[in-house]
Amino acid sequence: MEEIGWFSIIGRMAAVLWPVWLGMALVFALSITFKRRLGLYGKLFDSNIGMVGFALVLFWLLVAVFAPQIATHDPLTQLSGMKNAVPGTPTGQEGGYPYYLLGGDSLARDVFSRMIMGARDVLKIAPAAALIAYAVGICLGLPAGYIGGWWDDLLSFLANLVLAFPVILLFFLLVTPEIRATGIPNIMAAVLFAIPLVLIGLMIQTRFVTQPGKKWGWLAVLGVLGIWAYLGLAFNADPLGVWRMPPNLLNVFIAVVFVNAPTVFRIVRGITMDIRNRDYVAAAQTRGESSAYIMLWEILPNARGPLIVDFCLRIGYTTILLGTLGFFGLGVSPESPDWGSTINEGRRLLTAYPHAALAPAIALMSLVLGLNLLADGLREESLRD
Repeated sequence: MEEIGWFSIIGRMAAVLWPVWLGMALVFALSITFKRRLGLYGKLFDSNIGMVGFALVLFWLLVAVFAPQIATHDPLTQLSGMKNAVPGTPTGQEGGYPYYLLGGDSLARDVFSRMIMGARDVLKIAPAAALIAYAVGICLGLPAGYIGGWWDDLLSFLANLVLAFPVILLFFLLVTPEIRATGIPNIMAAVLFAIPLVLIGLMIQTRFVTQPGKKWGWLAVLGVLGIWAYLGLAFNADPLGVWRMPPNLLNVFIAVVFVNAPTVFRIVRGITMDIRNRDYVAAAQTRGESSAYIMLWEILPNARGPLIVDFCLRIGYTTILLGTLGFFGLGVSPESPDWGSTINEGRRLLTAYPHAALAPAIALMSLVLGLNLLADGLREESLRD
């Protein structure tokens, strides 16, 4: 078999990505049809910038979901004779996909498959870490902005202390094996993973305070599912093995949350200080509502616009940070196909064989670009409300 040209390579990549195209078509068709009933998400489809950003993010999200079906080879398998193979090189192997569509890397692994599987590594960490960081920031930022006083002074000082430390150096310290051996990441995980449970519990308590049946029902569900997930993620103690996080992945996850949480805290605190003097907050105070209810059900819903926009941007920042960690060899694992590690491996032969580094670099760039455009579209539509 002979090498194939770029026209054939692009056609074959488009063909193996058919689950992604089908998923995007269904999501866009349903979203545009019912956009008037979908709130801010539906209004996103009135913005050209927002639609482009959403399309890029949705593309990589579906790639991550269908990665095992899309990848043409095992991302860790090395094939004889495929070291630094150029794009479109036939594998010469019987059975399996006959080509390395984007060539081989310095260890004879398929670059296309590693790029596809790398999307799963990125998207299973970045959004979840940003979500936990937001839970921490909201839990601390709401009382700091609403109550103020010594609580605000203390939390603001701690947040500024973390933000004053160089981010990359802080990452290096948190993910090094020496720090892991001290058990500090596990202690941090135990604290940080508990905060979302506390936040959800308070939201249930304050929302259904006059409906004890619903309140205790939801709290029971939270207790079972939340504690199950908490024990598995924080202590790797899930007997069923559903919730688990390897130590190296836990280090990276906690580092991302710890670095992002102070910034989220400052954003939430600033928005809360602006909203706490609004008329609807005064009306809730007049009704005798508790401070927890006012913060969670009066202030927080009215701060959702800026927070959603920042959440999209923060996932982009987190994606870049994960790529940076992987590039410096501090990623999920040495053999992981995450984009940062793949770029680092490919850059050593960048002038002679650029495909090994360019493919994951373009993937990383397009995902971050999509998140930024999505945030711009959401900001544009939220300002129209």
